[in-house]
Amino acid sequence: MAGSIAMTNNDRFTFGFYFQSLTRILGSPKQFFSELPEETGFGKPFGFLVISSLFFTGASLTCIYESRILMAGILFINAIAMPFVTAGTAFLIMTMTMIKRVSFTRLFAVFAFASGVTMLASWIPLFIWITEPWKWLLIAMGMVKACGLRWVQAILIVGCSIFIVLLFFWSLAPVIFYVKGLLG
Repeated sequence: MAGSIAMTNNDRFTFGFYFQSLTRILGSPKQFFSELPEETGFGKPFGFLVISSLFFTGASLTCIYESRILMAGILFINAIAMPFVTAGTAFLIMTMTMIKRVSFTRLFAVFAFASGVTMLASWIPLFIWITEPWKWLLIAMGMVKACGLRWVQAILIVGCSIFIVLLFFWSLAPVIFYVKGLLG
């Protein structure tokens, strides 16, 4: 295919791949996810996520004035970890409830590309109200186009994933406030 992305397991991540993928996701996300190779490895999606996370962290620091190094670490780890957590949650939901089976690496690729592209704008205060729905829409689209799920299945998995992750962090809130009280 003339415009398809070259993403095999033995290809190395490059900045050219990053900018090509970014342009293609922003220009035609349906086509980008449709052309995602069957055997998607961790390398390129993870590289895409790392570069976007570095940009997100650096840009976010323009709005933070205290404990910049600590906050940079927290923001970067969060930006890298949340696509893994949400992809893992979605994978568990899909595995337990659906007949359709997709590899974790393929599902992670969808989450990494969707999260990575939205990080470029999510550092701007109040843009979270735009970027979060956009990210989850891209994830659902990726699940349909790259993973072969129906829209109803993708929306149910996305909805359940959001609910479970929110429930998990809500249940952690007392512990976080306790630790914060000890440190502060």
